[in-house]
Amino acid sequence: MRRRLATVKHLPFPYRRRPLSPPGLSSREVRPAGKPASVSLNWSCGDGGLEEVSSSTGRRTDSGTPSRLCSRSAFIRWLKLQQQPLSLNSPKHSDLPALASCSASKMSAGRYQRAMQRFSSALQAGGLGTWLRKPPALHNFSM
Repeated sequence: MRRRLATVKHLPFPYRRRPLSPPGLSSREVRPAGKPASVSLNWSCGDGGLEEVSSSTGRRTDSGTPSRLCSRSAFIRWLKLQQQPLSLNSPKHSDLPALASCSASKMSAGRYQRAMQRFSSALQAGGLGTWLRKPPALHNFSM
């Protein structure tokens, strides 16, 4: 993955490419081309471990609850970040999107939109196709 996305450069702050180093994975087994994976794994700094998610439902395989990466969970974290005082490295209040809905927040987040544009352009330039987007209706919710 690192080599395939080598063309993704110069993302706007705070976005950046980072090398993958998932905890607890040592296998280099490759999935056969054309065969969809039944599960996906995710992790992030500060998590206790990997989260295994069913590719068909988007829910955790151990509990059946929504993934910590689902749109609703991500939007809740975004809203919490909006309530924190700004630091010197934070975007200006004028750069912060309106909190009307998840969709409106994403569309008005200029840095996010610029980062996605650069990322999508790099995928296409590298012959890797286009980024698959969910239907807009799935992001049209409010908290």
